[in-house]
Amino acid sequence: MTGSSGHDVTIVDACTRRGEGGSPTAVLIDDIALSDSARRAIVRRAGTSHAAFVDPDAGITPTVRFFTAHGELTNCGHGTIAAQAVLLRRSGAKEHRARQRTGGRTFDTTAVQRDDGIEVWFDQGTVELQGCTAAELDSILAALGVSPNDLATDDLPCVASPGTPRLLVPVLALPTLHAMRPDLRRLAAECRRLGYLGCFVYTLSPTRDAATARMFAPAIGVGEDVVNANSAGCLAAHLYATHRHSSIEVEQGHAAGRPSLVFATATATTDGISASIGGTATIAPVSVTC
Repeated sequence: MTGSSGHDVTIVDACTRRGEGGSPTAVLIDDIALSDSARRAIVRRAGTSHAAFVDPDAGITPTVRFFTAHGELTNCGHGTIAAQAVLLRRSGAKEHRARQRTGGRTFDTTAVQRDDGIEVWFDQGTVELQGCTAAELDSILAALGVSPNDLATDDLPCVASPGTPRLLVPVLALPTLHAMRPDLRRLAAECRRLGYLGCFVYTLSPTRDAATARMFAPAIGVGEDVVNANSAGCLAAHLYATHRHSSIEVEQGHAAGRPSLVFATATATTDGISASIGGTATIAPVSVTC
């Protein structure tokens, strides 16, 4: 892939499963002279849903900004995993513990070179949880094409926010999850009206330590995300609050043919329930020019 701008972009498969799949994410060591419109254009030319722009002059605590082709995001979980994987590769080390500044928040990160890629963990911080009204839920379910009878009977929908709210929607069975074909235009309108990033629809294993999920975020220009790591952290926080389960593995990406895996843990702190998120990333051997 080439373009006239001459920006070297690294493509990272973030949150791979057994060394395969993951969400292709563009990572650019940022040129601070770039405008935000130029950053959006780079996302389009890279052909990825998201891109991470890393400030090269921030020392051991880099500032990382995230964009889709539609605009800037407050934060991005799989983008953080991709950015930290690239920073570890650039350092030449096998492991580093560092900090990252994103969206006005600074948090801890760890990256370790493994046989199947670079394993990254980061502190998501406190996740705010609240219920949703019946009217809000009905409008979202209609856009998702999900019947109230399809919802899990031992779990409840929940609005979760690690900085940006999204709706967590538990469905009873995997066939329902796999068969979903949302009305994306309608869902985008409803999410904008309610202030949601998107909808994270999931079904739990009987032991509640594993889930399969799909993330729909047309309001930010991502019809279906291959993987949404921040939502996995939100799910961990929700399950800790409701069932005292402290860790979960979340599979995503099946509908896109890119199976992905995110790990998340939750703990109680003085500020609320905090989550940590982990995933493995593989880096393309050659950069592209965008």
